[in-house]
Amino acid sequence: MSGLLPSDGTVDTSDETAPRVHWLDDDETEQLLGSLSCDTARDLLSCLQDSPATATELSARVETSVQNARHHLGNLIDADLVHVAGTRYSEKGREMKVYAAAGAPFVVCVGGDGGDREAFTEAIASFLE
Repeated sequence: MSGLLPSDGTVDTSDETAPRVHWLDDDETEQLLGSLSCDTARDLLSCLQDSPATATELSARVETSVQNARHHLGNLIDADLVHVAGTRYSEKGREMKVYAAAGAPFVVCVGGDGGDREAFTEAIASFLE
């Protein structure tokens, strides 16, 4: 069976490269920080910084169940820290999603008013580019 389906599918690791600046009091930031509040989620994201992987591969790397890895990957996707980069097929012919870390760096900032925030965001973006 392994010869019929490609086990290594094409993986798209290209992603937005513009840095993201988040403010602590934004709703989007709450989701981002919530998704990173667990050690397992941070470990998964660190692994994906090295290379794209399936949930099964990631669960083995961070020593957790596949179900737990998928749960945290879903949260990381919702926070735009991870995306599905492609598919691979297992030896049994099952299609598996391949996950990759979002390419853009992000910064979480505290304080500042509307005018300060825009100038600060531009400064951070120019520094990280």
